[in-house]
Amino acid sequence: MSRNGNAAATAGSVSLDLGGGRQVLRQEENSPKMRVIRVGTRKSQLARIQTDSVVAVLKSLYPGLQFEIVAMSTTGDKVLDTALSKIGEKSLFTKELEHALEKNEVDLVVHSLKDLPTVLPPGFTIGAICKRESPYDAVVFHPKFVGKTLETLPEKSVVGTSSLRRAAQLQRKFPHLEFKSIRGNLNTRLQKLDELQEFSAIILAAAGLQRMGWQHRVGQILHPEECMYAVGQGALGVEVRAKDQDILDLVGVLHDPETLLRCIAERAFLRHLEGGCSVPVAVHTAMKDGQLYLTGGVWSLDGSDSMQETMQATICVTAQHEDGPEDDPQLVGITARNIPRQAQLAAENLGISLASLLLNKGAKNILDVARQLNDAH
Repeated sequence: MSRNGNAAATAGSVSLDLGGGRQVLRQEENSPKMRVIRVGTRKSQLARIQTDSVVAVLKSLYPGLQFEIVAMSTTGDKVLDTALSKIGEKSLFTKELEHALEKNEVDLVVHSLKDLPTVLPPGFTIGAICKRESPYDAVVFHPKFVGKTLETLPEKSVVGTSSLRRAAQLQRKFPHLEFKSIRGNLNTRLQKLDELQEFSAIILAAAGLQRMGWQHRVGQILHPEECMYAVGQGALGVEVRAKDQDILDLVGVLHDPETLLRCIAERAFLRHLEGGCSVPVAVHTAMKDGQLYLTGGVWSLDGSDSMQETMQATICVTAQHEDGPEDDPQLVGITARNIPRQAQLAAENLGISLASLLLNKGAKNILDVARQLNDAH
């Protein structure tokens, strides 16, 4: 049963400067005290590449500071024999890193934004969201199926994915395929695809493949009409201690305004739905001509029942920024004092409004059943 809505509603109007006039804080201007900045990261090759890219930008902005990278393993890296949705832990790829942040063993942590829950533990905040790379999913085919698409794969071909979101949408779109969980980092999953003969294809985030330099393995990009993406996918988030103003100032210049607003809307949508990795929830956002568009959807585990809607918010372009700190500057776990507050609130309201619309139309029942079935199996 499908209950799709195509009507676009409007959710507020605010002003924002998305032009190229973003101020860059350099070391000689109000810089943090001279010291070694310790940067936490997961140990995987992709996580290190992502962290190195952020550190490289910070080094260019603050050439007199030293940066030390501290790598560690997380629960999600260690438990590889269980589907992510079955582990029952919200902070699979962040808990150990946050523990180090809490103990002042690191000063900031670089994450894939989609790994960060919409509610962070007390005392932490996302101090920067970097410019988003492709948020789409990509299909990597077994060498013997190069040149195929999901539609042209043979009947009963097995496709690997660790995501309920991907499996639910793609089962609905491609009922002739079978979807099976595959775990491990990108290197491990590609090795399983190429060597085990178990999978005809696997689904991965296009941004991860791009950062690893493996674009040549991409056989198909899945656009939103085929598979909407995860909240925050393709963006990097920098998590810091919420009261560490020096570090907040240091990383705040990394905020990309458009990415920030899109991700605030996406995270607000997911938070209001009370979704997570145990239920299939997906989004698509776009900024165009001062409009922020958000499409969000929920699916049953097998994709047979679904619901999606689109809303938009008007964000007028202006050079005026309002000043003044707030008692609680965070929105969906993000602190961005250098981006107009009203723009952030409009993005958050857009996500909440869309989630409320879906809940009023019966999305809660789809999500509740999906959770129960996931827990039962």
